[in-house]
Amino acid sequence: MRDDLGRFAASRLGGRGDVEDVLQELFLKVSRTPADAEIRDPRAYLYRLTNNLLLDRWRSSRRSAARDGAWRVAMHGAEDGDDVDDAPSAEAVVAGRQRLQTLMTALDQLPEKTRTIFRLHKFDGLSYAEVAEKQGISRSSVEKHMMDALRILAARMRK
Repeated sequence: MRDDLGRFAASRLGGRGDVEDVLQELFLKVSRTPADAEIRDPRAYLYRLTNNLLLDRWRSSRRSAARDGAWRVAMHGAEDGDDVDDAPSAEAVVAGRQRLQTLMTALDQLPEKTRTIFRLHKFDGLSYAEVAEKQGISRSSVEKHMMDALRILAARMRK
C-alpha cells in the first residue's frame, strides 16, 4: 500500500523528491485518527488524505511564490521573472567591512577579561554557564562582563 501511495504522490508531484515527506505527513495524520473513527473504505481514505496533503503543499508553494514576487517588486521594482541580484552592492560590502573593522578595533580595546568572556560567548558559542565554569567565575559575573562589553561596543559603533 505504501508503494502505491508513493507512486500516487510522485505522479502528482511531477517526480520531485517530496514523496517521502508526503508519506511521512500521511503517517502522522493517520496516527492521529481516533481509534473509534468509522472508516468505510480505508484505501479510499488514505488516497483522499494523500490528495489533501498534496493540495495543501501546492497551495503553500503558490502563496510562497506570490510573497516572493511581491517582495521582489517592493524591494527592487522587478516584476516576476526579472532577474534580481540579491548580492549586496559594492558600497554595502565596503561599509560592512568598515563596520567590522571598527567593531574588531573596539573589541581589542576592551579589558582583557571582558574581551575573553565576550569572545568565548559570542565567537565560540559557549553559554554563560560554560563561560563561567571555564573562567572560574560566577554566572552573574559573566553577565556583568557581557553587559559591559555590549554597552562599550554599542557606544563605539555609534561614533
